[in-house]
Amino acid sequence: MNDTVRIAYSPCPNDTFVFDAWAHGRVPGAPALDVTFADIDRTNGMAERGEFDVLKVSYAVLPWVLDEYALLPCGGAVGRGCGPLVLTRDALGGPEALSGRTVAVPSERSTAYLLFRLWAAAEVPGGVGEVVVLPFHEIMPAVRDGKVDAGLVIHEARFTYQEYGLTCLADMGDHWEGTTGLPIPLGAIIAKRSLGADTLRRLADAARASVRMAWDDPEASRPYVLEHAQEMDPAVTDQHIGLYVNEFTADLGEDGYAAVRGLLTRAAAEGLVPPLGPDALSFP
Repeated sequence: MNDTVRIAYSPCPNDTFVFDAWAHGRVPGAPALDVTFADIDRTNGMAERGEFDVLKVSYAVLPWVLDEYALLPCGGAVGRGCGPLVLTRDALGGPEALSGRTVAVPSERSTAYLLFRLWAAAEVPGGVGEVVVLPFHEIMPAVRDGKVDAGLVIHEARFTYQEYGLTCLADMGDHWEGTTGLPIPLGAIIAKRSLGADTLRRLADAARASVRMAWDDPEASRPYVLEHAQEMDPAVTDQHIGLYVNEFTADLGEDGYAAVRGLLTRAAAEGLVPPLGPDALSFP
């Protein structure tokens, strides 16, 4: 293969922290990276069009792309206590208060959306009303200004929603973990199967090494993280990394794979995604 890999991932602190060492040539023997920054709703579309060698995507998009891409067993975001939140302007009460209400979501091809739909099917009598897709940075202002009744938020919004005067109605992660006992699968690293098994293993090794190097010397990644953190407060940046970069980032392991299979199996049963083939998540 050409020894430069075209990769797209988000400017979020967890991704820049994970890929810093690799992107800057500090992982011995790893192929060079040609990096494109794009939010995950864009990388999901890139994956569906087969545009890059390696991508950070939502686990929710896997059923549409696993014929062309393989899931790498490392580098992504799976965890506990890090689920999306449903926010409201006023304390509406319990989940039943969302019956027939308008809810803004960041994407319909996102893990957050799947977790929300699975939660609503179990907890909201009759279901929610209209679902409106907005860029995630517009969701909290829309809830605050009364343009929608509730909003589904992700990422650093967990740490900042109170600044908008909003209330957390429900934590999708709490519901998922409470009903399954599994961690929450959020973002995945995928690579084109056409690169071949040897290269896929090499990419996984490089991602895993880059994670471990970031843990060993967190200060080395700080300039790269802050450069792309979109004016995020450094304290929030550290919280973000602490929440989304964990042992599952280094290796999905048995619980990580069980979480991915569990989410996509349940979502397929609700008609939200196509069913996975038996070997869809296998890695060379």
